[in-house]
Amino acid sequence: MSRSPREDEMIIREGGCQCRAIRYRISGEPLTVYACHCTDCQRRSGSAFGMTMIVRKNQFEVLTGTPHVFDFVETSGRRRSGAFCQTCAIRLWGESMQQPDVIFLRPGSLDDTSGLEPTAHMWTRSAQPWVVIPDGVLQFRQQPDDMMRLVSAYRERGRN
Repeated sequence: MSRSPREDEMIIREGGCQCRAIRYRISGEPLTVYACHCTDCQRRSGSAFGMTMIVRKNQFEVLTGTPHVFDFVETSGRRRSGAFCQTCAIRLWGESMQQPDVIFLRPGSLDDTSGLEPTAHMWTRSAQPWVVIPDGVLQFRQQPDDMMRLVSAYRERGRN
């Protein structure tokens, strides 16, 4: 996903849950892709970090199925919601009350995950000691003050 489309090219990506009861489509380039090493993401992913692809809500559509949506409060106090399949329990995306125009997609649910490469790693102070972050990738010990830095870095990387 490090390539930016030509001006006249529309990027379409599809994905869904493991049992295929829920399917979605993204029409357009994501704003950014990042890895988060906070303890909330570690717990939610059941792994060392969680990956997120931020996409514009108006470029996201559910094709089939109805996800179950739950609300929760993060350790930071931010209110969020998450969508998952009630049949196979795969978490697919989240939404933030503070950023209502975007979807925080779990990119591992895409049909084609080749090329998934984080533009940044955040909350690295909580990263597992064996995680190696590549040189040249943005790193933040905590939450970035300005998420637009991740968006700019994603766009810039696509031009290379």
